[in-house]
Amino acid sequence: MTRAQVVTVAAGGSALLLGGAFLFQMMGYPPCKLCLWQRWPHAIAFVIGIAFLVIPSRIIAILGALAAATSGAIGLFHMGVEQKWWEGPSSCTSGDITNLTPEQLLESIMAAPLVRCDDIAWALAGISMAGWNMIISFFLAGIWLVAARRFG
Repeated sequence: MTRAQVVTVAAGGSALLLGGAFLFQMMGYPPCKLCLWQRWPHAIAFVIGIAFLVIPSRIIAILGALAAATSGAIGLFHMGVEQKWWEGPSSCTSGDITNLTPEQLLESIMAAPLVRCDDIAWALAGISMAGWNMIISFFLAGIWLVAARRFG
């Protein structure tokens, strides 16, 4: 494969992930805050792919790898939030409610976002959407690095 074809696969993979995310949203799975954060690097990777086709360079391919890896890192963080390995942003997770008064609990419920980042809305083979995004994003970052290496 040529460098341009490798980059087309990598940028196209990001476009497909974005399309899949919007498809899930249309199917009734609204995104949480972290889900939305994972989309931006893929949009950037797609734009970088277009830039690479106009101005092919190792630096642009490395930027594509960084964009895809950023989404993978956010996916890893999100998966950890879902698995309760660590807390996510306070604006999208549930805290401990054991010591709350009924009034405080009601206030907490009313202030909670509609879609929580620590709930797994959908999974395939025991892996959540965040987990699949992480796996595929790191794979795409590797493809970008193959394109960057072809300049050597």
